[in-house]
Amino acid sequence: MTAPIPFRQPPSGGPAAGPVNGTVSEGANLRVVLGTERPMRLDCGVELENFTIAYSTYGTLNTDKSNAILICHALTGDHFVADYHPVTGKPGWWSMLVGPGRPIDTDRYFIICSNVIGGCMGSVGPAETNPATGKPYGLDFPVITIADMVRAQKLLIDHLGIDKLFCVVGGSMGGMQVLQWTVSYPDNVFAALPIATAARHSAQNIAFHEVGRQAIMADPDWCAGDYLNQGKRPHRGLAVARMAAHITYLSEAALHRKFGRNLQNRTTVTYGFDADFQVESYLRHQGITFVDRFDANSYLYITRAMDYFDLAAEHGDVLANAFRHKGNATPVRFCLTSFSSDWLFPTPESRAVVHALNAVAANVSFVEVKTDKGHDAFLLEEPEFHQVVRGFMDGCAEHRGLTRKRTEPA
Repeated sequence: MTAPIPFRQPPSGGPAAGPVNGTVSEGANLRVVLGTERPMRLDCGVELENFTIAYSTYGTLNTDKSNAILICHALTGDHFVADYHPVTGKPGWWSMLVGPGRPIDTDRYFIICSNVIGGCMGSVGPAETNPATGKPYGLDFPVITIADMVRAQKLLIDHLGIDKLFCVVGGSMGGMQVLQWTVSYPDNVFAALPIATAARHSAQNIAFHEVGRQAIMADPDWCAGDYLNQGKRPHRGLAVARMAAHITYLSEAALHRKFGRNLQNRTTVTYGFDADFQVESYLRHQGITFVDRFDANSYLYITRAMDYFDLAAEHGDVLANAFRHKGNATPVRFCLTSFSSDWLFPTPESRAVVHALNAVAANVSFVEVKTDKGHDAFLLEEPEFHQVVRGFMDGCAEHRGLTRKRTEPA
């Protein structure tokens, strides 16, 4: 069911990697076919069966399977958290945070990260093969939600034989998935670390996403979503979408510090429309490199999933109600983190979640990290943030009795 996208390397690993003789495989780009016993019903009403999820694992699952951490990736991320990316050749997007002795310590925890459904790095999505036609889904792929992404992750966790996750962690769209996990499966999560995120997508963020989608759909090579069957790629539209989005990931202070009004490889302006300024050259580079590893239709689907996200909507528009469980507060322990210069998911968005959790007397802590790096601070070298992650993990591990020494598999 998984045909490789023409402009990326095909997934490695077996088609159904997972528990073998009581142990769990460790490695990058494992794959499993889920929905074989019964279809997974999506929020849009479509049932998805026999679908593939690509995922990576790091560390060793302990005997009682109590040390598993699920990491949820952001919009343009994937499951290559701490491995070199097979397309870009660059280190994993959270390699500074995940690894032996790092805040998310692979000598202590078993880390899982899956490519979300709708993605383009091995999990089922619009670029994968539709079994009904033998061709890429394109726009025939059903519209998905954050809750659908989490349902698929839950099936993966069940497949791995893990009843309760020690922690679910993620930033931005990954943070949305973390919050959804705590609402959909509170009995299956001990702790949650939502980072630089919100309980719903704001009108401003929906507007930015719409600009990106329109850029893609205005590209003549988009071909109404059928570009793969026609041997084309809407690389220009996708590059513009990435450029527009990338501006929102930075702060004005960070842009000024990195680029200011410095010219790019010249001493005077050209009086033309080349990249006169360094910031222009930087954005063009971001756009060009992005199209080598991402699928345009996946961008449409995943941004739409973020737009639809609203935890309070199904709870009488009262966010606190989302965190009630069996008449009491959610049993999950929370640590929410925001960044002072993040205007994409500003601190008040995190505070709204904290207030809702406080309203039901949940176990919650909150930290705003002072930084000028903007939304992308959670992906960058930010010592205070890393200390927050390590401190929360250590505290939860002590409560759960998890040792620091790497344990042997069951």
